[in-house]
Amino acid sequence: MHILLIEDDLDLGASLVRSLQQDGFTVQWLRRAHDAPLQLDDPGCSAVLLDLGLPDGSGMELLRRWRRAQAGAPVLVITARSALQDRLGGLDAGADDYLVKPFDIPELLARLRAVLRRTAAQSGEQWQFGALSVWPRKCLAQLGGQPLELTPREFQLLLALAQGGGDVVPKRTLAQRLEPLGDPMDTAALQVHISNLRRKIGAERVGTLRGVGYWLESV
Repeated sequence: MHILLIEDDLDLGASLVRSLQQDGFTVQWLRRAHDAPLQLDDPGCSAVLLDLGLPDGSGMELLRRWRRAQAGAPVLVITARSALQDRLGGLDAGADDYLVKPFDIPELLARLRAVLRRTAAQSGEQWQFGALSVWPRKCLAQLGGQPLELTPREFQLLLALAQGGGDVVPKRTLAQRLEPLGDPMDTAALQVHISNLRRKIGAERVGTLRGVGYWLESV
């Protein structure tokens, strides 16, 4: 598998390249936003490790541009920006995971493998739940053939419910999909996102097992 690394720190970049190669990956290492591809349309690119603080531009703008173009490759953000607003902003912009520097490289490798497993499971698939269609890699959902305007968090929530295959998905699992670094989201915040999703796809499509979790109905 091939990894695109965009990181300007020479010491960290060299260490990541060595560790990724030792883990069996091939790596292309770029140090500037200007050198990054305009679109992630290379089918050989398995994932991107992206620093947000680049010397000649914003990694966040790269991420937004790729997602506007519906780039399918997963992106794991690696950055020193640890504020909650930065982490939420990165996930809302389309990051698949967010890791704050300094970090242990074994943790980064574990997170990268987890992202790749999720991507492989979703690759090329269309999930159907009655009139609701979901294309995980395209970040696209339709209801009755009409595109749904979902925020990144709403789409991740829909994906988590769809992966449950009609079974109850625990609240903790849903919260971890919506929060950076796996920190649990409080129940009230999760319920807000569930309510927003229900409003867009129809309340009857999201079932509730009180105190436990939610599931996706095929209606």
